[in-house]
Amino acid sequence: MTKPTPCDALVATIRQCHLCQGLPLGPKPILQASSNARILIAGQAPGQVTHQRGRPFDDASGERLRRWLAVDKETFYDPNQFAIVPMGFCYPGKATAGDAAPRPECAATWRQPLLAALPNIELTLLLGRFAIAWHLANTEFAKQPLAQLTTHWQQLWPQLMVLPHPSPRNNRWLAQHPQFEAQQLPRLQQRIASLLHRH
Repeated sequence: MTKPTPCDALVATIRQCHLCQGLPLGPKPILQASSNARILIAGQAPGQVTHQRGRPFDDASGERLRRWLAVDKETFYDPNQFAIVPMGFCYPGKATAGDAAPRPECAATWRQPLLAALPNIELTLLLGRFAIAWHLANTEFAKQPLAQLTTHWQQLWPQLMVLPHPSPRNNRWLAQHPQFEAQQLPRLQQRIASLLHRH
């Protein structure tokens, strides 16, 4: 039997987390990680459908994200390929427009130790303003608007790429910024294919 790694043990501990009180559907931390993963997806927090299904991005946003990455479900849900670590692990509830912000306790408690347990990450994908703010904190990029970060994506490449959230709510943004799908996605797909191929 394979001995669990520190990353496995940490993920198991996180899945039992009950730090946040008053979550509308109760605590149910959802993430995916293995110390072998080379690609990190840093998202926001699970939506209601994902909460019910218990798997990251198991919804319409996930379908679009997998199309963007040019990977199938089997590859996407292999923790040895992709670590999927949102800023908040539990569904935070609804806000006036869309879902509420990820609960801050999550990143403050778990993010640093978990990322330290992922030594092989070569590419980090930042989805949404909370992931951008945390991962690019103390840099000139932290406060830049999404359009600027995607237009000048080469500044962070090849270690990082900022993506719009793949939610259907962003259809208008995608229509207004066609260069994202025309220029960024082909390069992203090439890099992901090369990282997966090396496993």
